[in-house]
Amino acid sequence: MTKKLVTFGETLLRLTPPGYERFLQSPHFTAVFGGAEANVAVAFSAFGMDAAYVTVLPDNNPIADAAVGELRRFGVDTGRIVRGRGRLGTYYLETAANHRPGRVVYDREYSAMALAKPGDISWDTTLDGAAWFHITGITPAISASAADLAIEAMSSARTKGVIVSLDLNYCRNLWNWGKSSQGVLNEMMRVTDILIANEEHLRMILGLSQRGDVQELTNYVLNGFDNIQGTAVSLRGSLNGHHYWSACLNDRKQFLTGRQFDITHAIDRIGAGDAFVAGLIYGWMNFAERQKTLDFAIAASCIKHSIPGDFCRATAEEVLAMMDSRDTGRIHR
Repeated sequence: MTKKLVTFGETLLRLTPPGYERFLQSPHFTAVFGGAEANVAVAFSAFGMDAAYVTVLPDNNPIADAAVGELRRFGVDTGRIVRGRGRLGTYYLETAANHRPGRVVYDREYSAMALAKPGDISWDTTLDGAAWFHITGITPAISASAADLAIEAMSSARTKGVIVSLDLNYCRNLWNWGKSSQGVLNEMMRVTDILIANEEHLRMILGLSQRGDVQELTNYVLNGFDNIQGTAVSLRGSLNGHHYWSACLNDRKQFLTGRQFDITHAIDRIGAGDAFVAGLIYGWMNFAERQKTLDFAIAASCIKHSIPGDFCRATAEEVLAMMDSRDTGRIHR
């Protein structure tokens, strides 16, 4: 049986000044498509797996058509995408350099996804053949109706016996439609099988101190949410462009930590967390050992730091080579 992944979220047009320029330092932007759940679908497909992506895009819109074409180019099934009123969401990215942090400006109000509501998508049909459903905390942050639609999607997936994963992926600048992020995301966690988050966001959503032991944090999640089978926590440190990247995983049987990668010249960290998610799902489906699953996910994310754009364009073989090799950076002849 095909192990099909279905992801659901908003497709975005990303506009980035060339190099490390500030916004409109010169009158040029590099345009690519992305969005967290689309990034997961593309990475999963690149690993040689079967991925479908679900979203709501504006009808009769050539930019939206181009986004669909880009997803198809990576082998992602786009036949479950719904068209509706609204516009295509956009975000602007100013790349970090040395001590200057990166900056994101969102332009997503009144997008087709923000206007979408429960009932707009037939989940029984959309989830047909799915083994796994993935969503992030970005989707409910877009609007109240998108939050309702997200919870409808997750509940429908669980009713059909599909594994549901949630990446908390908290974006403070998006939560401005009234309801608290803590309330909505806790509700989503109640219909989640596999939870992914970074330590800071997880502690914030749970209302815990920002200091403490990560293993105790994952135990707290599993004790408080009987439905959650496993919790993965990404561990990132960053100083002047030097990134330290690792993660841990608690699957109720064991607490595992993975290799730490030192990334001294990150080309693009956007989508690195999504590559981690795609790698974790891939490993969960294909490896008997949870340690190998975690290590694969970490290595996939490490590779994404070297690739411009939102999408991780790495094969499963390349990720496995990264896991096994300490001689990274050499030319393969």
